[in-house]
Amino acid sequence: MATTKLPSRLHHTAYVTRDMEATRKFYEEVIGLPLVATWSESDELFGALRTYCHCFFGLGDGGALAFFQFLKPEDQELFGPKMPASPFHHIALNVDAETQKGIEERIAKAGYKEPDTYVLEHGYCRSVYINDPNGMILEFTLDAPGADKINATRRGKAHEELKRWLGGDHTSNNTYR
Repeated sequence: MATTKLPSRLHHTAYVTRDMEATRKFYEEVIGLPLVATWSESDELFGALRTYCHCFFGLGDGGALAFFQFLKPEDQELFGPKMPASPFHHIALNVDAETQKGIEERIAKAGYKEPDTYVLEHGYCRSVYINDPNGMILEFTLDAPGADKINATRRGKAHEELKRWLGGDHTSNNTYR
C-alpha cells in the first residue's frame, strides 16, 4: 500500500442550528469549548443570496466545531438541522481524565440526565455521551491506560479483522472489556 500524506488535523466540522444562543450556551458553558470566531456573512450559495451567522467553538488541537444559523426561515429549513436519530451518528472528541470529569460535572450541574447523557465503558476507552440542543450526539472519550499498545494491535490487524467480519465471522474481538 502506498504511503499518503494525511491531513494534519480536522480544521472544523459544521452543522446547522436553529438557536445559536442555546448552542453557544451549551458548548461554551456546559461543555467548556470557547467561542473562538463568529462570522456574519452573505454569499451567493446554491442559486440564492444566503445570509448567515457561522460560529466556531475551539478544540485543543486548533480545530473547531462550527454551527450555522440562517437569517431566512426557508434557508434554515433547507439546510437543517436534520440530525440523525441514531446514536451511531455522533462526534467523538478525545479528552484526558480531568477534562472528562469536568464535562461530567458541568453536565450534571446543568441538569442533564439519562437518556440525554450516559457513560459507556468500551474497555479500550471510557465514553461520556450527551445530546446537544440540536439533537446531535457528542462523545467525550478517555483512552484506557495502554491505549498506544491497543491502537497498534488494532492497526496491525485492521485489514485481517475486516476480512474476517465480511467473511461472516462476527465474533467479538474486543478483549479489553
